[in-house]
Amino acid sequence: MKRTASEGQLPKKLSVGEETFASQCRAYNLEPMREVELIPGRKYRFDFYFREKDLAVEIEGGTAFGRSRHSYGLGFEEDARKYNAAALLGIKVLRFSTAMVKSAEAIDTVRETLRAK
Repeated sequence: MKRTASEGQLPKKLSVGEETFASQCRAYNLEPMREVELIPGRKYRFDFYFREKDLAVEIEGGTAFGRSRHSYGLGFEEDARKYNAAALLGIKVLRFSTAMVKSAEAIDTVRETLRAK
């Protein structure tokens, strides 16, 4: 099945983690797509997408357990469905916290992944 990636900004609050990661990408001349729908028939959006490696990157804001939609209940379950749907289509998904972005662990991991064969 051929996937198409649509690009467009959601009217959402820009997170520190996402904007920091975007700045790090620019510093390394990386140009990922942002807020991309990759799953046919679903409205799931991924924060960043590197088409050349079929690599999606999610910056999980508010990762303190119980303080974020990503860490409990329906939010956690929807994220699991999203990541599972991506895996079934062969899309690699890397997930990072804001702290991992700020420490450069996220950009280092992404650069290593993009260099891999």
